[in-house]
Formats: sequence, structure tokens, C-alpha cells
Amino acid sequence: MSAVLKRTPLAEMHVAAGARMVDFGGWDMPLAYGSQLEEHHAVRRDAGMFDVSHMLNVDVAGEQATAFLQRLVANDVAKLTVPGKALYSCMLNPQGGIIDDLIIYFFAADAWRVVVNAGTADKDVAWMRRVAAVGQFDVTITPRRDLAMVAVQGPNARAKVWAARPAWQAATESLTPFVGAQVADDTLVARTGYTGEDGFEIVLPAADVVALWNDLAAQGVRPCGLGARDTLRLEAGMNLYGQDMDELTQPDQAGLTWTVSLKDPARRFIGRDALEQTATPCAFLGLKLQERGVMRAHMAVRTPQGMGETTSGTMSPTLGVSIAFARLPLGVTPGQTVEVDIRGKWVPALVTKLPFVRHGKPVEHS
Repeated sequence: MSAVLKRTPLAEMHVAAGARMVDFGGWDMPLAYGSQLEEHHAVRRDAGMFDVSHMLNVDVAGEQATAFLQRLVANDVAKLTVPGKALYSCMLNPQGGIIDDLIIYFFAADAWRVVVNAGTADKDVAWMRRVAAVGQFDVTITPRRDLAMVAVQGPNARAKVWAARPAWQAATESLTPFVGAQVADDTLVARTGYTGEDGFEIVLPAADVVALWNDLAAQGVRPCGLGARDTLRLEAGMNLYGQDMDELTQPDQAGLTWTVSLKDPARRFIGRDALEQTATPCAFLGLKLQERGVMRAHMAVRTPQGMGETTSGTMSPTLGVSIAFARLPLGVTPGQTVEVDIRGKWVPALVTKLPFVRHGKPVEHS
């Protein structure tokens, strides 16, 4: 028998709304509420909302919390000095492989929050506790399954959140990207997202999330499922853990070199030795298919410099062509034409920089 799927506090709302539910990382999640295409366009043109309560917020506290995080992750949390500021980082194993990609929030030197992916949450917390124990760091690591999380994304997302929760506007109106504000007890509103659009990710007590969802819907925010989330993040050039990267992938093999801070030679984060000694860089770029067809993950890519492989692929609703991420040999550059093996046929594709779409508009890279 299959394992019983976990459910978020909004699961009954999804079912009542007629959502098609699927297994995602052990969670029963909505794939779409009808038209995935309409949900995608709602986010690009107006505002959509996603239940992301399957992701886990983990509070890290204690006198040595900063030192612990500097050891745990590849980016340098010392960059964060303003309460509410966040950064994106990878948590690596000793071989430099990516255990997970995270968002880390700074509240105070002894109070932080790490947001981890759903499918890796148990593994992540176990690893964090192991690192703390081995390093004898004086920290407490508290998974917050009492919290829910909703992402509201799109050009009108912030305005519609304020219409649903007017009291939050004063604290959140001046937020810049990757900064959050505490608007109530255990309620964080952050200007982050996974779509390439403006908006908020809202973390709040699970008991309050149904009311928020209903009030956002009353303001015309469209419920969206994992299908639209995937096409949106791919257009926005954002990696998906388990598909574009995993424990066998180093950051520079997934276009994530920018998330690794080597500036301080004394900061020996886990995986640093491997990155410095055994790095295997490649070109991680985008592809636009030049003929009809749809690229998917794990398709062979033929280039003048050698063979590569797609990691994610889809039909782009915004561009009207198939797009993909690809791990390619060094020397492949944007503007080149390569070939992708689609069901035994080699189809030409244009190599591009990422992202493909920003703020609802196609990106024309110079």
C-alpha cells in the first residue's frame, strides 16, 4: 500500500474548489483548478495565489546561531544585518553536492529562519541537527509545522493583499525584494516568490490561513496549482530541487555559483573543500526550441563542444515556444544553435541566457 499523503491546512479548500490533486514530495497538492494555462496567465497579468504550506519553516535560535549557519550553508549569512532581510543559499554535503536550496531570514543575531523544500524537509532537519551536534553549536532547531504559507504573485498581488489585509500595508509597503516584515504574532510577509513576478510570500499560523485564502479570493486573486508554478518558475529561470540539482550536483553545475561566498577564507562551510579542489564546472543555460515540439527533462543535447542534457523543459505559455534548462559543455555560449533529441529526432534549439521572462515580459538578452 502507498503511504498516506500529508495534507496542508488548505487541502479541503482545494478539493472543494475542484482542484486536481497529485502527490508532490509526499504531500497531496493541487496541480491545477481547471486550466493551468489560465492560472499561469493570471500570475503574469494580474494576481494568483499558491498554497506552499508543504514547505517547512525552521527556526534557528541561540547565541551561536550565526556561526552555525556560516558553517551550514555556502552563502555567507553575515551579509544579513537588517531584521527581515533574506538570502538564497545552498546547503551542501562534504562532496559539494546540493542537499537543498534554501531561503534564510535574519531577525537577530540569535534568531533566524530557514525555509526548506517539502520533499527534503525531514532530511534537511536531520542534517541541520547533525551539523549542530558535531560542531557543538549552542543552537535550537525548531521545525514550525504549526505555520502555513501562501505565495501571492503577480503585478497586482501586493495591492490585492493590502485590500484583503489593510492593516498590513504600513509595514509592508516599503519592503524591497528579499525583505520581510512581521505584521502580527507569527505572521511574516516577505517580498519573495518563485515566479519572476512581484508579490508576497506570507507565513502565518495554520489556524489563520483559510480565512486569508478566502479573503484573497474575494479580492480576485486566482488560486493556482503546481502546474502553473512550474511553468512560471521555468520562464523565470529558477531551479527546482530534485530536477535541476540534487546531492550529486555542485552549485556551478546548476548556474548557482552566485550563491556561494568564498570571500572569507576562514569560513570553512561544509562542501567548501570539495568546491575548491574538485569543482567540475559546466555551462548551465537556457534553450528555446526553433521548431514544433516540447522539450522535457533528461533529453540529450548535441553541441559542437560535446553532449549535454536538459534538466527541465516545458511549453512556455508566455513565449509560445518550448523552453528548457540545459547542462552543457564549457564553451557553449548564448546565441549558438544546438540540437535536442526529441523522441529520436534532432530538433534545433537556440542557446540563451536566463531568465526567459521577467515581470511578465520576454527578456531580450544583449
